[in-house]
Amino acid sequence: MKRPLLATPLALLFAMLCSVATAEKTKIVFISGSPSHGRMQHEHRAGNMILAEALNESGLDVQAELVPHPGYPKDTSILKDAATVVIFCTGHRGHVLNPHLDEFDKLMKSGTGVVMIHWATEAEKGKPGEKFLDWMGGFCDLDWSVNPHWTPNFDSLPKHPITRGVKPFSVNDEWYYHMRFVKDMKGVTPILSDLPPLTTLRRPDGARSGNPTVRKSVESGESQVVAWAYQRPAGGRGFGFTGAHNHVSWQDENFRKVVLNAILWTAHVDVPETGCPSPAISDEQLKTNLDKK
Repeated sequence: MKRPLLATPLALLFAMLCSVATAEKTKIVFISGSPSHGRMQHEHRAGNMILAEALNESGLDVQAELVPHPGYPKDTSILKDAATVVIFCTGHRGHVLNPHLDEFDKLMKSGTGVVMIHWATEAEKGKPGEKFLDWMGGFCDLDWSVNPHWTPNFDSLPKHPITRGVKPFSVNDEWYYHMRFVKDMKGVTPILSDLPPLTTLRRPDGARSGNPTVRKSVESGESQVVAWAYQRPAGGRGFGFTGAHNHVSWQDENFRKVVLNAILWTAHVDVPETGCPSPAISDEQLKTNLDKK
């Protein structure tokens, strides 16, 4: 009868040590939107799972957690102590944050980071857009920004923790550009930029297809920002990334590394000099966890 009594304190000590070790890890929370578009497009949940798995297997002191259902967490305790929140979802009127702007704003004001991927960067004008400017310094704005499919060449990368280990690359995707940024882009660092070909504006003017301002900008040779980092004046960091319409894009190591590095940066985790490690993704792995559409 005495042996269990001796084992119990040791077991409790071991459990406490494990708990402390887990608590020391930087928490990263992923929010996925409901299914949209066709198969292998806008794979919010599967894309987030690729990123979360890479972070948890990176050997870094981070712990990625996925909200277990589409949309804003029903149990908001998952956001407690999150260093950054990654959001991959439908944008504009269907954005998961629209009913929770004030609630999420408190989280942002506490210094929590945010990463928004693809359509999640698109906000409605008014309060949502204003909040997005506060949180990540820019957003995709209808009748200002455009959403063509094209193949930019990212051959000139700035020196920034997010670009560590990233080599020049080129990926065909639906890269939004001509974002609405804070005044004078104060606090904004362009991470991925290129000059789109005029063919990206061959569609008639429309909410997402073109407008006189964006045409003038491209015709004058202005490079367009498709991914950016933002340092908030009052603390906290944000990152906007307009690619990832195509699920297959995650197979590109540099495409993936930019986003993983940005997640670490917004969480105030030191990005390794070679960038966040992540294994190659096979075709079979890519098709795992796809939404049923």
